[in-house]
Amino acid sequence: QVQPVESGGGLVQAGASLRLSCTTSGRTFGSYAMGWFRQAPGKEREFVAAISRVDGTTNYADSVKGRFTLSRDNPKDTVYLQMNNLEPKDTAVYYCAATLRGGVPGLETQYDYWGQGTQVTVSS
Repeated sequence: QVQPVESGGGLVQAGASLRLSCTTSGRTFGSYAMGWFRQAPGKEREFVAAISRVDGTTNYADSVKGRFTLSRDNPKDTVYLQMNNLEPKDTAVYYCAATLRGGVPGLETQYDYWGQGTQVTVSS
């Protein structure tokens, strides 16, 4: 079992960059595929990106492709979501999640462990 903990959120202007981090407890970080989801006010939570357990294969939502990059550092038990060229529509609470499933799961129901979320606000 792992407990994801997010950090790195904040308030930025459109066009700026932020890097979110997600670290986990436990000694088996490398066994988990990791994903990021986000929830904007009044909207349902949506998939952002995922990275596989072993070879680092990634999957992105169309809305962030080319702007966001997800990577993982297994020795540090951490994944990083680099967000460039942020837009006001990226404003949301960003959640990190973990799953023992293979591949790059893109559905909330495929993840077993969730962090508390970190707020990202992009002003125009």
